[in-house]
Amino acid sequence: TLFLAFVELVLLIGDLHIPQRAVDLPEKFKELLVPGKVQHVFCTGNIGSREYSDWLKGLASNIHITRGDFDEGTTLPETKVVSIGDWKIGLIHGHQVIPWGDKEALGNLQRQLDCDILVSGHTHALSIESLDGKYFINPGSATGAYSAITAEVKASFIIMAFQGNEATLFIYELIDGNISVNKAQFSKS
Repeated sequence: TLFLAFVELVLLIGDLHIPQRAVDLPEKFKELLVPGKVQHVFCTGNIGSREYSDWLKGLASNIHITRGDFDEGTTLPETKVVSIGDWKIGLIHGHQVIPWGDKEALGNLQRQLDCDILVSGHTHALSIESLDGKYFINPGSATGAYSAITAEVKASFIIMAFQGNEATLFIYELIDGNISVNKAQFSKS
């Protein structure tokens, strides 16, 4: 189908907070997120339960999860950098970046990790930004779990398709019970 032309598919997901702040992943997301569709899963942490950690690990053979502020007692790393094709992707939960979600603070971390794309969570707010030719992506909360930062949280995740120096983002949001899909494109110079 649509994804066959792309080389590597990556799921960006995080802040599920099951069962602490959300009962379950939206059913419509579960129908889309099945094993064998993506090659990589990048999770910003705060999954909440072993059941959902195991579910994520079943989606792809390459699983990357960083430690969220509610992931006590785990051996998950604070940060991780993974190369996919021509791209270096950094992953962090985001509670360590002060102020939370601040593009300049994220830019400092991106330079430390030496990555093209920095994926972070914590704010539960979906965002895609660029600064100085680098990209900053927050996939939001996959369950729409409440956040101390914002009252209006929409459930969301992102699938990225990498092909050479091009990256296409498919942004999935649950709005009034229906899935909205938007698309964005990056290129690496």
